[in-house]
Amino acid sequence: MNTFSPITILVTGFFLALAGAVLPFLMVVQVLESTFFLNFFSFTATMSGLFLGLIGAAYYARLKK
Repeated sequence: MNTFSPITILVTGFFLALAGAVLPFLMVVQVLESTFFLNFFSFTATMSGLFLGLIGAAYYARLKK
């Protein structure tokens, strides 16, 4: 049942949140064209990264307690 370690969840959340921050920056400096799909993907990556980071941190704290 324990398939993901808290470190794996935290790292995944970090990279998703990072992608959610880098993609809008690349759209603002016009390296990438701003499309509806790319905007939606960026928002989804940011939100899922934040949630995964929160879940990973709580899971890590629970195991270390």
